[in-house]
Amino acid sequence: MAQQGPRLPGARSGGAGEQAGHGARVEQASPDERLVGTAIYVDGRRAHSPESLAETSRALADEDGAMAWVGLYRPSAEELQAAAEEFGLHELAVEDAILAHQRPKVERYDETLFVVLRPARYLDETEQVELGELHLFIGPDFVLTVRHGRSPDLSAVRDRMEAAPELLRRGPHAVLYAVLDAVVDDYAPVVEGVQHDIDEIETQVFGGDPNASRRTYQLSREVIELQRATSPLLGILEEVGANYAERDADAELHRRLRDVTDHATTVAERVGGFRQMISDILSVNATLVTQEQNEKMKSLTEASYAQSEQVKSISSWAAILFAPTLVGTVYGMNFDAMPELHWSFGYPMAVGLMIVVCVLLYVVFKRRDWL
Repeated sequence: MAQQGPRLPGARSGGAGEQAGHGARVEQASPDERLVGTAIYVDGRRAHSPESLAETSRALADEDGAMAWVGLYRPSAEELQAAAEEFGLHELAVEDAILAHQRPKVERYDETLFVVLRPARYLDETEQVELGELHLFIGPDFVLTVRHGRSPDLSAVRDRMEAAPELLRRGPHAVLYAVLDAVVDDYAPVVEGVQHDIDEIETQVFGGDPNASRRTYQLSREVIELQRATSPLLGILEEVGANYAERDADAELHRRLRDVTDHATTVAERVGGFRQMISDILSVNATLVTQEQNEKMKSLTEASYAQSEQVKSISSWAAILFAPTLVGTVYGMNFDAMPELHWSFGYPMAVGLMIVVCVLLYVVFKRRDWL
């Protein structure tokens, strides 16, 4: 391992750097926020707190059986390259860590494991799921963590491991277990938050809330992203377990990893169930919307039918009244040369004609159910 290396901007000792920059939202933090948490452990206990990668390298070289734990938060490409030179990281893994936006995976480069995780947290204020990204380089005598999101709180992981030196003395793979455990445990409140959102959406759907469709679609997108983060976990844990077996890791780490696998299985199953539940909600909502539209169409059809009946009735009476009006209009013209003008039965005949026509029209319209 190289004995010299650049000191990273903003380097600090201990676990404080693991928690720094939680308020940042940009892809790369400012120089003041790119904090580094470094520590050297011997026999499970903190022996040194170097302030640079060069000091970390020298401390590892000077201490037999020592382990380094370095944490970076959204480092720049130069800082990550410096860490790669110190710890001999493979260029492909470093490129993935710089670019971020990687899928959860585990890859092996010689003696180093490269693990990508997508931790999550639930934001109560906005009722949304926020996904982060965490990269881990696990070597024979070092652990390098690179965070690209607010979660998980690795300072808490470090404190918990330092409080259990019997576990920490098991080396870098014990740290990997602890980080995996923290990431999986952090999914629990996220799952509960999503479950609560689904329950609320069900109430909205059956309550006829017009905003239910939009919220359901937004939640479905969050669940899809959450499933992409959680579904590869089982494969990652299986690969890590196989690596433990290959390295003859002790039985305690195997037991603890199985416990993490059980929790991860539960999370993956629940998230998969969420997709089915949301799909069912969308189907029910579509059915209810269609039913409501059908009811409105039925009401409109009934109103149109009633209006049509009224129009037919009015038209029928208008036609009946039009007949005597037409006859009366003809005989009301002031012409001398008109048929039957001086006939004594002309008036009764005209009145009778009006009555006959009106009765005939009434009978016709009545038979057609217009009246």
